[in-house]
Amino acid sequence: MNQDSIQELLHGVQQGDCSIEQALHKLRHLPGQFIKDACIDHHRSLRTGIPEVIYGASKTSEQIVDIAKTFLDHNSLFLATRVSPEKAAHIREALPQIHYHEQAAMLSCNVPPATPGRCRGTIVILCAGTSDIPIAEEARITAESLGNPVVSHYDAGVAGLHRLFNQQEAISSATVIIVVAGMEGALPSVVSGMCSCPVVAVPTSVGYGTSFGGIAALLGMLNSCAPGLAVVNIDNGFGAACHASAINLKP
Repeated sequence: MNQDSIQELLHGVQQGDCSIEQALHKLRHLPGQFIKDACIDHHRSLRTGIPEVIYGASKTSEQIVDIAKTFLDHNSLFLATRVSPEKAAHIREALPQIHYHEQAAMLSCNVPPATPGRCRGTIVILCAGTSDIPIAEEARITAESLGNPVVSHYDAGVAGLHRLFNQQEAISSATVIIVVAGMEGALPSVVSGMCSCPVVAVPTSVGYGTSFGGIAALLGMLNSCAPGLAVVNIDNGFGAACHASAINLKP
């Protein structure tokens, strides 16, 4: 349940289309709903602007189904990250209305349409190499589900800078840019030096031995000399999208 649905409910009570008892029934699980293995925070979107999102990696498909049902019962946005194809298949057997984004390893349902005038502009997502696309896709699906217009350009790393220069128009027009890169993690510094908007850097675990599973890229980004650059955790496309959305969406 978000601000728009609360306003619609209160307007219904005001107009007499919904009784007080009916409204109380719809609000009965605010702020939290306890189920077998979880307490669902239906109030989070009202507090923070970002609804509760389910981390699926260490949950069973049965647990995710139980959690998803609470969101669907409220007609609320449902998002789950890090869901394997095997889990997704079981979940969609129980809840076929849920969509699986295989590259992003995400589940989604009840994604609202973008609201004109709600956004300051467009989030641009750049990734260094094709191997970084799964993390970039996690960022894209999350940002779009939160109501942002998103433009993505992939395989634009520093090994061939001409590919990045081809995206100069998109970089210049962005309100916020998410840059996803592994290896040495140089791409966010280059992009941040080409634009005036905030840049959110995502180090990935892509790389050979001394990349140390993304630590080399993380340290490179944290030590960037480019101003206006924020860095999230390794492979955290979801967190980058939430940060970019907080910048892009108007209060």
